[in-house]
Amino acid sequence: MKLAEERRELCEIGRRMAGTGLVSGASGNISVRAGDLVAVTPGGVMLDRMTPEGCPVIDVEGRLVEGERAPSSETPMHLAIYDCTDAVAIVHTHSTYGAVVATTMTELPPIHYNTLLLGGVVKVAEYATYGTPELAANVRAAMEGGKRAALMANHGGVTIGRDLEDAYENARLLEWLCGVYVRAKAIGEPRILTEAELLQVIERGLNPPVFPRRDEPVA
Repeated sequence: MKLAEERRELCEIGRRMAGTGLVSGASGNISVRAGDLVAVTPGGVMLDRMTPEGCPVIDVEGRLVEGERAPSSETPMHLAIYDCTDAVAIVHTHSTYGAVVATTMTELPPIHYNTLLLGGVVKVAEYATYGTPELAANVRAAMEGGKRAALMANHGGVTIGRDLEDAYENARLLEWLCGVYVRAKAIGEPRILTEAELLQVIERGLNPPVFPRRDEPVA
């Protein structure tokens, strides 16, 4: 079985996403890249009920390489992100607070210094129907500049990582940050950290990793 370990990891992360409320039912999707192949969650299957054999493997052009089920409808978005970053894994969620922010705002400001771990301000990609090339292009634009996360208007969120565990933890962080903002907004106007304050955090050692665009030179 091609990418056997990666497909097993997809199932494990899928169960954890369902258990922590990042997804509900068959919503959301995950993928992991190994060379020119990508293991991705199947469409229409609850993430906590997937099997490794049921997770299709595609190439970077989106062609099915192995598996009986069709890949997730959001596969074009995953491939667009892989095309423009050095990400190894992608997690797409329909989490509650992420959806709230994505429905009401154009970006998630730096309400906490851990926003730096996601590349700073999290942009909200313009709305487009799920699974379309338009949505893929919008998300790709929202993640420019080394971002590790983006929100999708009236939809959900997406995070990338150096492996599946990293992408999953970034998804949890994104939901936590959105939750802090929404709850703070309920009792007053949230205080947003300034660029100078964020720079001081970086100077103290919190140096967020950056995923370069594939068309940019890597230092």
